[in-house]
Amino acid sequence: MLLKKIMMLAVLSTLSVNASASFIQLFKFEDGRTNWQYIANFSSGVLIILLFCSALFLLFTLIKSRKLNNELRLIKANLEARVKERTLTLDKSNQLLKNANQLLEGEITEHKQTSGLLASSEAYIKSILDSMPISLIGLNNHLEVTQWNRFATETTGIDTDTVMGKNLWDIYPSITLSPEQVQKVFDTGETLTIKHSQRGQYYFDITVYLLKGNNDTGLVILIDDVTHQSKAENLLIQKDKFSSMGELAAGMAYDINIPLNAIQKASQLLEVGTEESSANFKAIKAINSSSQQAFDIVKHLLDFSNSESQIKELASIPNIMDHSLDVASRMFKDIQGFNFSQLTVEKLYENDIADIPCHVSELQLVFITLIRHACIAFSLKDNAQEQPKLTIEINNFYDSLWVKIQHNGLGLNTDEQQTIFEPFYQDQNVFENGCDLENRLSFPYFIISDHHGGQMSVTSDIRVGSTFHIQLLLR
Repeated sequence: MLLKKIMMLAVLSTLSVNASASFIQLFKFEDGRTNWQYIANFSSGVLIILLFCSALFLLFTLIKSRKLNNELRLIKANLEARVKERTLTLDKSNQLLKNANQLLEGEITEHKQTSGLLASSEAYIKSILDSMPISLIGLNNHLEVTQWNRFATETTGIDTDTVMGKNLWDIYPSITLSPEQVQKVFDTGETLTIKHSQRGQYYFDITVYLLKGNNDTGLVILIDDVTHQSKAENLLIQKDKFSSMGELAAGMAYDINIPLNAIQKASQLLEVGTEESSANFKAIKAINSSSQQAFDIVKHLLDFSNSESQIKELASIPNIMDHSLDVASRMFKDIQGFNFSQLTVEKLYENDIADIPCHVSELQLVFITLIRHACIAFSLKDNAQEQPKLTIEINNFYDSLWVKIQHNGLGLNTDEQQTIFEPFYQDQNVFENGCDLENRLSFPYFIISDHHGGQMSVTSDIRVGSTFHIQLLLR
């Protein structure tokens, strides 16, 4: 670089000499000859000066270069130190990052395991809820559905996606539970238990309880279908009642029979020697007639108590009905002033009625009880001008046998029709807005529905009378 600068100075000097031709004249003699010695001395001097300047320039450049080199070495040393420091810091950072990555990987693995366990637990809990043989419904404090298991879907026909997050009564308004009852559980925190049933059709146990924690957690509604269990329990209870009734009937018949025999013997002794036209003779005849009626009742009790059997036998329903009418004609000679002999009985039996498997004594009890109910209805009716009439129809219809017992006595009102097949309570003589106890038909209803798998119903009008419909399977 320095050599280039010297050469440029020399070239500039040469150019300056050529450019100044008049200056050359200074180096000539008067005769025109060139004073080469003078030129040589002048050129040497100029050259020396240039060399001296170049040397000074090189010296200053060298000094500056050394200074720059020293600064460069210092910068290099500082840079190396900083690089070393940064490298050390970077190594530490990398190590920390590596450790952090390892910890993060461990946490990720643990999180995955936890998520897997959580998903497994949720699936397990959902499987438990869906496998429960009862309907489970979860509600939050806004009465919105949070849980809806598979059994609830099968029972209601509403799938889970439809009800989740919705108000329960907007989606399922027919549930046998009111929002007020649920709100009461939220307010009091007490468990609510409701038994809901339709006699002979279904039985449900409904339980509503608050989840542990605050009220924001929500509550659970359990709807348990206990129809089979309740029917089995009722059947067992009724069988025990049948056994007890049989024993009671036998004991009562035996106890009643003793004084009846004494009364009949005494009346027979009094009858001897008494004039037939006297009032005493008529009174004795009435005593004998009532005694015979009591004997018929006792015999009916004994027949019922001795006929208990778990095996059904083929029997003719028309024959059972005829026998029941015959027994009733002897038993119901005076029911609240009404005598069975006043009754007109119309039999409408279809030909070729098939025999069916049944408990004969139980069906006879059903028919006699219905005839007794008709006699009471006749005694209560004000219109004495209308002839009391009992119409009995027995028909085959497909795979069933239908028995219709119709009377034109006092009919049943709406409340009586709803309660006539319901059992009575021992601590009350009359149901409020319902039938009197002597008119209740819960026991015949049980015999038809539970013991024979049939159906029994009533249609009635206060002025027209009542009709009892019985359906029995042919096999």
